[in-house]
Amino acid sequence: WPCRMAGSPPAGRGFRGEHVGGRARLAPGLGLSPRTRTMLRRATGGAYPGRFRPGKVSPRREVPAHIPRPDYAETSIPGLAPGKHVVREGAALEAMRRAAEVSRAVLDSLTGLVRPGVTTDELDAVVHAEAIALGAYPSPLNYRGFPKSCAISVNDVVCHGIPDDTPLREGDIVNVDVSCFYGGVHGDLSEMFVAGEADPGARRLVRATHDAWQAAIGACGPGVPYTAIGEAIEAHAEAQGFSVVRQFCGHGIGESFHAYPNILHYRNRWSFGDMRPGHVFTIEPMINEGSSDVLQWPDGWTVTTADGRRSAQFEHTLVITDHGAEPLTARTANSQPRWWAGEERAGGEARGAAAGGKGSAGGGR
Repeated sequence: WPCRMAGSPPAGRGFRGEHVGGRARLAPGLGLSPRTRTMLRRATGGAYPGRFRPGKVSPRREVPAHIPRPDYAETSIPGLAPGKHVVREGAALEAMRRAAEVSRAVLDSLTGLVRPGVTTDELDAVVHAEAIALGAYPSPLNYRGFPKSCAISVNDVVCHGIPDDTPLREGDIVNVDVSCFYGGVHGDLSEMFVAGEADPGARRLVRATHDAWQAAIGACGPGVPYTAIGEAIEAHAEAQGFSVVRQFCGHGIGESFHAYPNILHYRNRWSFGDMRPGHVFTIEPMINEGSSDVLQWPDGWTVTTADGRRSAQFEHTLVITDHGAEPLTARTANSQPRWWAGEERAGGEARGAAAGGKGSAGGGR
């Protein structure tokens, strides 16, 4: 669940929900000036530059009284989170691990269900029901007033798409962002799905986004500056001819849904210090086919590319270990298969047969 970039509090002070370090404060409207937003809307036909349009949103789903809730569940307003790094170990880390596993199980309940004709609201209903069945609260629900239990972003929607009665169409690329509050802490992850068969451009975008995200995870480790994450992502994205969204970022996570530090997915010099064992945060780059500029729909949540071209995203909750980074929301045998895993397996088997050996499957963590 990406944080919106905004101003940050002084070092050591608490913050409420979404923030960023550094001195600059972005202008209202996701970093674009009012004049630029007006020009973009005129050039792209209004608030909806891409094919995707808002549908009808069903009533908010109820959460049984016995499910523990985060602090914003009734008021919609998150409490203050520490404005500094938190080191998690022992029971605190185990709680994060369990919340991450539950969040992964909820996302994996959609395996095989993202297909043409299914509405995003139907997918949200599955996510909500699975979270409740596992004793978890779906973290997005009423977070700052968000009306649904997960965010589903289709094609040109970059993030925070509100599930509604819009049916998916053949070839749509779909990001499902699931977060669960369980055992007093939050887990957070997202995956890309395809409704039917993706066209070559979509396949290339999704794979490049996945690989940029994996490169960032691979760059993490104790003593590594947080700036290495953005460097790894933007270098890979640019090499593939894509752009990185700057208006939203990853974040620390724990008792608070969004916590210190913000994880910037582009090259930057903003200092959040170095990674240490026990730091827990998300990496969730949003990569666009065209311009990195984004617009927000009148609903106050849905963010799309300004040029109407497609966007993709992957996310893990990670913990820094003594030797690198461990994805707490790692994929399982129940996760949606990735198409390139089969392609790489076939290629590996062909090479292995030629060499008298066996191939191996790909697909990342």
